[in-house]
Amino acid sequence: MRSDVLFLLCLAVDAAVFAGAIALGNDYLFFAGYVVAQYVVLSTAWNILGGYCGYVNFGSAAFFALGAYATVAVHRFYPPLPVPALLLVGGVVSGVVGLGMGYLTLRLRGAFFAIATLALAVVLQTLIVNWDYVGGSRGAYIVRPETLAPFGNYVRYLFLVMSLVAVMAITLARLIERSRLGYGFATIRDDELAAEACGVPTLRLKLIATAISGALMGMAGAPFPYYIGYLQPSSTFGLDYAINSIAMPLIGGTTSWVGPLIGALLLGSLQQLATVTISSAVNLLIVGFLLVGFVIVAPNGIVGLVRRYIRHQPLGLVGRRRAGADAAGSAPGAAS
Repeated sequence: MRSDVLFLLCLAVDAAVFAGAIALGNDYLFFAGYVVAQYVVLSTAWNILGGYCGYVNFGSAAFFALGAYATVAVHRFYPPLPVPALLLVGGVVSGVVGLGMGYLTLRLRGAFFAIATLALAVVLQTLIVNWDYVGGSRGAYIVRPETLAPFGNYVRYLFLVMSLVAVMAITLARLIERSRLGYGFATIRDDELAAEACGVPTLRLKLIATAISGALMGMAGAPFPYYIGYLQPSSTFGLDYAINSIAMPLIGGTTSWVGPLIGALLLGSLQQLATVTISSAVNLLIVGFLLVGFVIVAPNGIVGLVRRYIRHQPLGLVGRRRAGADAAGSAPGAAS
């Protein structure tokens, strides 16, 4: 499937979901759908660095929070900008920080890089807590409009914006995966030393990956203050975002663009269902059980499990005929 066809298909699915939620007349579907679309963006963004390049990033919540607090800073400095402009601001801020973080930490590998990204999240949280301009430890209120024509409830508009960002992130990940950039990422993941010996500019590619990943996470966080209304450090630097952005690609599959999408839809929907029926306190428990189960049963995720199943399927009628023809063709040579 070509990337432009995938983009149009995702837009059609997005429009169908939006129209279906309006037809059902339940605005909670937009609240829940926003969170699921947000996780699609976060997991796809994490996978660009963690899945394609093999560098595990524990600082996802930091980039998400940067996008959210960029919106708060702009909201206090200038009259409210439209949400698409805030997406651009959040993406630029988080992308620049991701580039800087990559320049400082990407010479580390394995667990050392993962610990460095975790330290970045702690440092940024400390800075935000002590920065009174964006609310500090007290938090900040963001007053959003109740309605917005022609969407009606403002949450419907936020859901539409976030779902479009998710479509953009999925298409971008698909483009990267099938491009020279994606092949370069794959060489880093498979054997970085061999890639360097062959002349692959590994540091440059890793910097590009951290910048793209950080920018997408910042875009996921930019509308969050309007969604939640009251923003505080614990709501943006929370464990939920750091854990889910890693667990969703691992459960779905990290070597393909479709893996984070499947993992985010599965885990995000289950968590929203648990929030309504049980409590939001069990969300991370669900993630933990599923993550342990998939590590044991399907270490390559759902995508890897499906590929393994297809690979071990018996040959169909056409396959048996081809195998028989090949065997018949090779028989005279074998006899001679």
